[in-house]
Amino acid sequence: MVHRTARVALRVTAGQRRRCFGLLRSAGDVWACVLEVNGWRRRRRDAPLTSYQELCRELAVSGPGTFGELDSTGARSVLRRFSDAWFAAAKRRKDGDGSARFPRRRRGLMPVRWHHGTFALDGRRVRVPCAKSAPSLWVRLAREVPYPVEQVRSVTLLCEGGRLFLDITAEVPVATYPAGEGPDPARVAGVDVGIIHPYAVAGPEGAGLLVSGRAIRAEHRMHLADSKARRRAVARRAPRPGQKGSRRWRQYRRRARRVEGRHRRRVRQAQHEAARQVVSWAVRQRVGVLHVGDPRGGACQMNCG
Repeated sequence: MVHRTARVALRVTAGQRRRCFGLLRSAGDVWACVLEVNGWRRRRRDAPLTSYQELCRELAVSGPGTFGELDSTGARSVLRRFSDAWFAAAKRRKDGDGSARFPRRRRGLMPVRWHHGTFALDGRRVRVPCAKSAPSLWVRLAREVPYPVEQVRSVTLLCEGGRLFLDITAEVPVATYPAGEGPDPARVAGVDVGIIHPYAVAGPEGAGLLVSGRAIRAEHRMHLADSKARRRAVARRAPRPGQKGSRRWRQYRRRARRVEGRHRRRVRQAQHEAARQVVSWAVRQRVGVLHVGDPRGGACQMNCG
């Protein structure tokens, strides 16, 4: 079994949008609270609270209702994210990576995850868990969930570019192939990751694949030209340092954030489609092992079975 995640946009009313952003802000408060507590402990030269169990005990002491409508399961997901980030940075520093940094940056909005059994999925409607004192929160998905309901294991509420999304993670079985048609571990292909072209693949028996990066480059050029034009248009009426922005300026900034989010989604979709082409080609060629990177150095190996 493998886990796959699909990102689905939410269609919400004004009240539902306000409550969803309230949950994300409450999750940001949990993150900030952990940073503040560890800051106090660092100034007192005490050991930081980093393990998931210790953080959950501190959360239990805070009591119900401390973080608005956010329930304990959602708050624990933030604690899990902090603990994983801290130990990942500690491992990188132990291995000699001096650029690794511990999580010490505050965030206004934090994604919230709920595991199986805490949420309800009914077609395109999802019940987002809230605190016991808060009313139920049902939201509608923009499209159907691409996995069977019984395979869904978790949902994650997040915001990107001012829009609300739900990451739906499901446990799906590994693909099976008829005898003699599946990937062969003896068939090896090399993948070179580039800038102009995202992927160049050299396979067995002289087979190869070159994935064009024209769509990604065109998106970058169009976005850069649009950004320059918008900056020139508002340069004269931009507020000076220390001056409070006007309503028109806030509308411009809101529009800019929306455009930036759309650009990131388009680039991510193009990258996903390029990687999909490589995987589909490898399956058709019955490639069992992909070596990703420069073959002259340490290349990363990935099994296609």
